[in-house]
Amino acid sequence: MKVVLSFEQGRTKMKTAYTYIAIGILCGMLGPLAGCSGNYYKVNDPAGARQYYTKDIDQTKAGAITFKDEKSGSKVTLQSSEVKDISKDEFEAGVKGLAAGPAIATPAPAPAQVPVPAPAAATAAPIEAPAQPADPK
Repeated sequence: MKVVLSFEQGRTKMKTAYTYIAIGILCGMLGPLAGCSGNYYKVNDPAGARQYYTKDIDQTKAGAITFKDEKSGSKVTLQSSEVKDISKDEFEAGVKGLAAGPAIATPAPAPAQVPVPAPAAATAAPIEAPAQPADPK
């Protein structure tokens, strides 16, 4: 049995195929943006100078954030915080304690003072008395 499709039927099937391909590409691109790939955050507490690492952050009605610190396993709530999106490698290093802590500025040491000898006291040159004309005798 031979199936013969009209031009219009073939065109409709092609449109359907292209539609499915377009939807597949679109979903593939939006997946990571929707959070399917996993988010990693470093949260800094400016008041306590602590760093936390988490995968999920919730915001309360009052504006505070709550999250589970992956390093300690504790549930943390902060009123004031700094949140930074980080890579998986940075996250894993931070949870293991290998991440660099907050940079604390240490003042540079003052340049060494080289002792300079005090100038020698000026010694007065001996003053010679003006020559007296010889007495004519």
